[in-house]
Amino acid sequence: MRLLLVEDDRLLAEGLTNQLEKAGFSVDITRSAKEAVILGEQEDYKAGVLDLGLPDGNGLDVLRKWRSSKATFPVLILTARGDWQDKVNGLKAGADDYLAKPFQTEELIARLNAILRRSEGRVNSSVKAGRFELDENRQCLKVNDGTEHSLTGTEFRLLRCLMGRPGHIFSKEQLMEQLYNLNESPNENIIEAYIRRLRKLIGPDTIATRRGQGYLFNDTV
Repeated sequence: MRLLLVEDDRLLAEGLTNQLEKAGFSVDITRSAKEAVILGEQEDYKAGVLDLGLPDGNGLDVLRKWRSSKATFPVLILTARGDWQDKVNGLKAGADDYLAKPFQTEELIARLNAILRRSEGRVNSSVKAGRFELDENRQCLKVNDGTEHSLTGTEFRLLRCLMGRPGHIFSKEQLMEQLYNLNESPNENIIEAYIRRLRKLIGPDTIATRRGQGYLFNDTV
């Protein structure tokens, strides 16, 4: 789950990024309104966290430009405590939720997962596909025979992507975009390595390969 964090407070941004990555997100950080507009329009994000007070512009203007350019990923805005007008303006501009500073990181992550579920038409904090269920809170995979598998952060993000759209073919490039942020440059072979590891957990046929195209989650196995 790739996320864009727009926050000019360096310490806050770094602390949030660490916690968000533990929660299963791959995070790109920007501290400027100008770069935020470009990234939101060009990259494939699943969600955004947007501070309204930026050094080179207003976060609301960033949000309006995203929405006018058809960037539809859900956005949680960060506002100053008690500034109800910012909250109203943000929601009118296309935000999906808001959180007042200071806040607890646990609440931010819970709100992010909630707006992601709404955007995907889900009500539960799990992703189900066939006989498998991915628990987002515990980052583990449950099988309908009662067994559970603990997952690393990257394994969780990869399964989250594949199980979110069973039967859909994801290219290596698409999977790389969701697993890693812009500052990381892993080799494409890393996807194959993680696919092999997951197949050992859930069976060789559950994640199918389409030669020359990519991978898909086969929920009919």
